[in-house]
Amino acid sequence: MPIKSDGWIRRMAKDRKMIVPFSEGQLRGKRISFGLSSYGYDMRVSDEFLVFSNVRAGMIDPKKFDRNSLVEIKAKTCIIPPNSFALAKTVEYFKIPRNILTICVGKSTYARCGIIVNVTPFEPEWEGHATLEISNTAPLPAKIYAFEGIAQIIFLEADQECQVSYKDKKGKYQRQKKITLPKI
Repeated sequence: MPIKSDGWIRRMAKDRKMIVPFSEGQLRGKRISFGLSSYGYDMRVSDEFLVFSNVRAGMIDPKKFDRNSLVEIKAKTCIIPPNSFALAKTVEYFKIPRNILTICVGKSTYARCGIIVNVTPFEPEWEGHATLEISNTAPLPAKIYAFEGIAQIIFLEADQECQVSYKDKKGKYQRQKKITLPKI
């Protein structure tokens, strides 16, 4: 599985609308960078967050998820309490080709602050806004900046198309447009 280069990613973003909106290059300045990189794409976090709280709920159960364990926040920044967790979504909408799998890793700027970003792989023919899992492993509150970089996607190309894509199996997280909670 070879890793795809910036030229391939740029062509796919323009020709097939694989990433919308698409930033041609790394946008930096006084923000956490995002956009096209050498062998991947740094995606952004939106201004919508769901922060876990133990005030109204006692347990997290993926088979019977209680939305009362979450606090909704829509803001330019989100404070995640120490040793806590939040869900968010990407600014970008993705359409992954049938012969591509992605791996997502958190950006080092956040990782050096104890913030771990987990995003499951984007399977062949998955599309939607990705739901981001953001953990604050630090003993202090952590600030997340909306509309700035949060994680990098690396695109891996298979020798041939998969036999059954995410779209074929009617995956439960297909075409998500908002933060999506666990589904069974």
